[in-house]
Order: sequence, then C-alpha cells, then structure tokens
Amino acid sequence: MEQGPSKGLHDVSLMSHDRRLAGRPRLCSDCGLCDSWLRPRMADTCLFVRNRMEEIEHRLHGRRRHPGDEMRFGIYREQAILRMRRPVAGAQWTGMVTTLAARLLERGEVEAVILTGTNPGTRFEPLPVLARTPEEVRACVGNKPSLSPNLGLLDQVRESGIRRLAVIGTGCQVQVLRQAQDQLGLERLDVIGIPCSDNVTYADQQFFLDTISTSPRTVVHYEFMQDFSLWLHHEDGHRERVNYIDFPMDKLQGIFPSACLSCFDYPNALADLTIGYMGAPLGWQWVLARTARGVELLDLLRPDLESRPLSEAGDRTRGMPRFIAMLAKRPGKPPKLIRQLIAFLQRRRGPRGLEFARAIIEMKLLRNYTYVRDKFPQLEEKIVPYHVYEATRPYAAEYAATFGRAPGEGLERA
Repeated sequence: MEQGPSKGLHDVSLMSHDRRLAGRPRLCSDCGLCDSWLRPRMADTCLFVRNRMEEIEHRLHGRRRHPGDEMRFGIYREQAILRMRRPVAGAQWTGMVTTLAARLLERGEVEAVILTGTNPGTRFEPLPVLARTPEEVRACVGNKPSLSPNLGLLDQVRESGIRRLAVIGTGCQVQVLRQAQDQLGLERLDVIGIPCSDNVTYADQQFFLDTISTSPRTVVHYEFMQDFSLWLHHEDGHRERVNYIDFPMDKLQGIFPSACLSCFDYPNALADLTIGYMGAPLGWQWVLARTARGVELLDLLRPDLESRPLSEAGDRTRGMPRFIAMLAKRPGKPPKLIRQLIAFLQRRRGPRGLEFARAIIEMKLLRNYTYVRDKFPQLEEKIVPYHVYEATRPYAAEYAATFGRAPGEGLERA
C-alpha cells in the first residue's frame, strides 16, 4: 500500500483500487468479509452496497429509533458513565473491553473472541486475532487505530467448529456481521462495539503521527478527547496535547479513505454493548447496552466498575451554522494567539458530556453526508440511513442556505 497520505477529504480515494482489494465495491473499508467464505454474500451484506441499518434494527429490537438521542446514539436500553476500579495496564482507557472479553472466555460463555492484536515489531499495525484463551485476549490490550480485516477470521471460526463467538469490532465490521449472522451457524454471537470514525490505513496512521507529534515513535496510544484536543501518551509517561484547531489540515487532508467518509455509524449502533468515551467526562467511559444480551454483558463487569451520573453542559447548536459553512469552504488557519483563544473558549464554553457526544456525531453525519452527496450522489439513496436525515433536521435551513437543498430533500426515502 502506498506510503504517506494516499486518500483525501476532497478527493475520491478508493481503497478498492489496492491490489489485495480488487473486485470489491468501489467504497470499501476492508472489513475482512470478502477474505472469507462469505464473499459471495458481499452484495447482500456490505453497507457500502446498501445500508440496511433500519432492517437490522428491526430484527434486533423490533422497532426503529425513537426521536431524540436515539437518532444520534442508536437504540439502547441502558446508558451509563463507568470505568474500571482497577485499570488494566496498557489499556487505551481503563480496560473494560479487554476485561469483558477475557471474562467471557473464563466463564465458558464463548469459545473464541475475534479482536485486533498488533503485528510483532510494531506498536500500532493491526493484526486480526482469533483468541481462544483469556491470555490471548489480554495480549491484545490497547487500541490499534487502523483498518483491520478482522472478519476474514470467520473462515477459522467455521473450520474450528466454534459455535459460541464474541466479536470486538468497529461499526462497518458489525453492520456486515449482523447482516451475515444467520449464515454463521452460531449458537451465540456476542458483539462488543467500539465507536469509530475517520479510520485510516496503517501507513497513513504512521504519517499522521509523524505530522502531529514531536516524538511519533514513542507514542504508546492517543485519543481525540472531549476537551477539543488530541492526547498522545508516550512511553516515558508524559502526555503531549495538540488542540484540534492547531492540526495542520493542509497536510492531513489526504489520510481518510472514502469509505470512512461515507459511513454513518460512529456510535456502533448494532452492537450488543458499545463501549466508548465521547459522552463521558475526561477519564471515564460512555457505555450503551443496546440489547438484552448487552445488559447481561454489562452485568458481567458491574462488580469491577464505578459509576457517576450522566451529565451534559453547553449548547452544541450555537456552533453548527459555522460548521456547515466550513463544510462548503474551509477557512484559513487563524494566527496562533487567536487559535489559543478559540481553544480556551471551546474548553470553557463548548459542549460537554452528552452534549459533546451529540455535537461530534451530528458533525460527522453532516460532513459525511456532504461528502457522499458531492462524490457519490448516485449512492445516496442506497448508503445513507434514515437516521441521518432525522438527526440533522434541526439544521436543515442552514444547510439548504449553504448547499441549495436540505439533507434528503427530493429523495423518496426521506
């Protein structure tokens, strides 16, 4: 795969042009399904051929999303702010995902877990892993923020006769997995979802660190945080922080695959249990138990968790007209002192808690919708799910004034 920035926000960047992915749909996030025996089902399962979010929700929950936060967050039975009382060493956060996956194996509730490990000799290069023991799960601790074809392991699942499986996956992996679920012959499938947006190839992930960090080779993990900055943790224990507004976007425009810019499931809404952080205060995790099984999975962790009440502050809608204008024409980078003032105001007056999660999700929906409408207009009715139009309806007037028509205007499904 080409080194450095090979993809772009304002360019059509098709990973399906890469040699290994030849023959895939034009939009491809390399979820791995086409590496498995299920490749003939690709046209029926791939969300970039047709997004089936609504029909899968009906199968899982017997209904569509309620108005309000479910249009942004997905259907859920329980929402909580939690963290492990004793954090797991090496975890991206406090280790809830690692602990839960290992516990499922310890209790014999599943026979294997599909998750992402790290290629030996690297810190972040993803390696799909079919873990059969708690120790193999724990060896995969920590986030690998790159595209990984984990569903290719479904061949091993089938050949090994595994009937009870857990999968830790991103939104595109989970959507495809849910659509193919009836073909897997499993007695149990537990799906633990990780929120995901703006994923990149490993080569572009390395380029990102080289561009953004003063010491890219010592970064242990990093995350886009709720205080409007990127936190990079280094192997000597120190933390580097880069404000969002200070990102050199003129250099970073080229790292995002078109598939990721055409995805509308940041909160991983089809998982049994979603474990993220966007709706939580700093240092805590935002957890949504979506199905009855999701509540049971959360119950397995409760003895090891501490909690705090849900909270929110600020008003995300105040900044949305400016964001929509930026989608049409990105402004120039302000002087350093102005950027410092903006970053200060974002932290002091910007949305926080659940309001921050709403803001980020709505911005991703609007940005990606604009990208699809601009680059793949013929695919809009097939790959943009219903909740995008519902969640962005409060900004329809501003969007129409900027782009000529509101999201979904003129489409039968809208």
